[in-house]
Amino acid sequence: MADCLFCKIRDGLQPADIVYQDEQVVAFRDLRPQAPLHDLVIPREHIATLNDLGPEHRELIGHMHLVAARLAREAGFAESGYRTVLNCNRGGGQTVFHLHLHVIGGGRFHLSGG
Repeated sequence: MADCLFCKIRDGLQPADIVYQDEQVVAFRDLRPQAPLHDLVIPREHIATLNDLGPEHRELIGHMHLVAARLAREAGFAESGYRTVLNCNRGGGQTVFHLHLHVIGGGRFHLSGG
């Protein structure tokens, strides 16, 4: 996707503070962090939304979460707690249409229920 911001970051065409990368994913600091830790983990493959995932992406989604846990651990938030979030489409808060997992730690999170 030539006009995708995250594809440009993935390809090194747009500057970003890359914190991790391998053959499946790239992780970088969010440009507008909402907490002391706010990284994004994106697949190298352009996948627009959660709705575009197929059975062939099972391993990728698991890998994205393993990378998120690693980033939280390295930032010192694994034990105190952190959040991972995948937004889907505009109504779900997605603003960049390249699948991305938010890794957020160090903020005060208020959740109802378990």
